[in-house]
Amino acid sequence: MTVLEPIEHTNRDFVGSLAKGLRVLRSFNEGTEKMTVSDVARVTELPRAGARRLLLTMHALGYMYTDGKYYSLSPKVLELGFSYLSSQNWLSLASPILERLRDELNEAVSVTVLEGADVVYVARFQTDRVMTMAMDIGSQKPAYCTAMGRVLLGALPETKVREVLLASDIKAHTEHTLTDINEITAAICQVRSQGYCLIDRELENSLVAISVPLKNYHGETLAAVNVCGHPGNLSLDDLETRCLVALKAATDKISQILV
Repeated sequence: MTVLEPIEHTNRDFVGSLAKGLRVLRSFNEGTEKMTVSDVARVTELPRAGARRLLLTMHALGYMYTDGKYYSLSPKVLELGFSYLSSQNWLSLASPILERLRDELNEAVSVTVLEGADVVYVARFQTDRVMTMAMDIGSQKPAYCTAMGRVLLGALPETKVREVLLASDIKAHTEHTLTDINEITAAICQVRSQGYCLIDRELENSLVAISVPLKNYHGETLAAVNVCGHPGNLSLDDLETRCLVALKAATDKISQILV
């Protein structure tokens, strides 16, 4: 059971009770689908009495199920994520074009945004192929070693890039992962210059990917669009030629309608 990072904030307008409630919601994930009050208190590092009150409040609001001992999230929690997705008008406009891109390439296409030191999947257009890594909407991956992450970091000022990298849990996921901050920074600079990122098995040995920025009409980066697959089915050359050409054509078309 992973313990969440402690809540630290000095802003006088910061609402601690809301932060604690969100902390309780975030404590439920794979491996902790059902927990007792004591479990939640331990994972969130909150007093047991406080954890109990928060759980009972969320149960009363419909965000939790309970059998009297164990608590679990209810489907109503999905409303919170759906509110974000439904508020992103650009995503609904982009989806038909990205679906056609998926069909044209017969490869999985994903859309991610940057959240702290991670990328978060906000759209996923799958093929029939089974992926070894979970890429469901809402799932997160480290930005420093993913194609989408380096594209999104490339849209930031260099001082901010350094700040994000210093806050990242940098480690070698495979023998190909860049772990030196200076080398990662140089790779991001190259991505910024060339306008795309090609990743060769840095996050997982069974994963290669290419990503380009998705920009609005004014040139502001909204997200990263990614094509990925197994290196046995999708070569680096194929990614950098066939897939890249199609990716750029699709994102250029989207940019023209995102005024």
